[in-house]
Amino acid sequence: MDRLINTIRPYPWGSHTALPALLGTVPDGSPQAELWMGAHPGAPSRVERDGYLRGLDQVIEKDPRGELGDAVVRRFGPRLPFLVKLLAADAPLSLQVHPDPAQASAGYAWENAQGIPLDAPHRTYRDPQHKPEMIVALTPFEGLCGFRPTHESADLLAALDLDWTAPYIAALRSDPAEPALREVFSAFLSLPPRRLAEFGDALASAAAQDGPLREEFAVYGGLPRAYPGDPGVPAALLVRHVRLAPGEALFLGAGVPHAYLRGLGVEIMAASDNVLRCGLTSKHVDVPELLRVVRFAALPSPVVRPERAEDGEDVYPAPVEDFRLSRLVRQAGDGAHVLPGSRPQILLCTEGTIRLTSDGADGAEVTLAPGESAYAPAGENVTVSGAGTLFRATTAPEHDN
Repeated sequence: MDRLINTIRPYPWGSHTALPALLGTVPDGSPQAELWMGAHPGAPSRVERDGYLRGLDQVIEKDPRGELGDAVVRRFGPRLPFLVKLLAADAPLSLQVHPDPAQASAGYAWENAQGIPLDAPHRTYRDPQHKPEMIVALTPFEGLCGFRPTHESADLLAALDLDWTAPYIAALRSDPAEPALREVFSAFLSLPPRRLAEFGDALASAAAQDGPLREEFAVYGGLPRAYPGDPGVPAALLVRHVRLAPGEALFLGAGVPHAYLRGLGVEIMAASDNVLRCGLTSKHVDVPELLRVVRFAALPSPVVRPERAEDGEDVYPAPVEDFRLSRLVRQAGDGAHVLPGSRPQILLCTEGTIRLTSDGADGAEVTLAPGESAYAPAGENVTVSGAGTLFRATTAPEHDN
């Protein structure tokens, strides 16, 4: 077992204070958006091995079966298939979707065949993997996730009182929903600058006026100021606004449009860089490929609540093999809890003081404060003691999927 040394990513949408408050550090004036934990080559965690600091990606590459176990290598190849983050948003992220495995594999192969460099700004597929993800709120958390029911979108558009939206309102009030969503979403991504400016003005005005929809419009009213003339602004109005209480989660599968707005959470995802952006960004937007990947269906409530497992962990159910996320909340006086080590795991403390003891050859002991984490390779059971909250990330057991 190893203590992880992790990297903070300073994206512009990040909070200046949330991560420092959790970590007990002094804000440095820059946005601190994400703290990465894992072996992703973009910002791999480091561990101390043989007296040297080494990237976790390099450690796994040197001995994948020893670190990950035969079952994980057989299912996912010689790589850690998940990435854990602490995410702290203080402004909207881009509106985006992720591909399914077949789309990612085909898109990656096609762009390779075209000779598009992996780091090209217009490249869409950076690897052949899908990217399902889940975020668990540590504070009140807001986001956009999945298409709202079409009649609700029609009512919002009607309230903006823009004559040229009448055909879109009529489409959204017709059945079935899928072709209506495809038609309106596609049209919004292709609006000319004049229409985008009118839409942004109307949205900002609606957010400032009293009325039954004011609170709903207030969620979207800041988008035109942050992203003037961006086609993601009208597209976002079709996507459901979600509020999470601490401990609640969102699961985001392939093709589901989403954008985080604000809050602090624990995020886990398949270790991939494949993002197709719809808007609210200055980065590349590949509209034809985006429309091929988006799933045009209204999404039932996307909120995920933990389920208590027999071993006492709260498990956040997700229909993927790449990751399994659970939470262990411990009180003073609780007995020791053993985490079985059949698969590799990353252990993150978010509250209190958690002590970990490995039964591996080195018998390592690690004490974690909030924001600190550890990595245990396959084959090491870890005993948990102390009082606080521990998140455990690993892969799903083979029989779960």
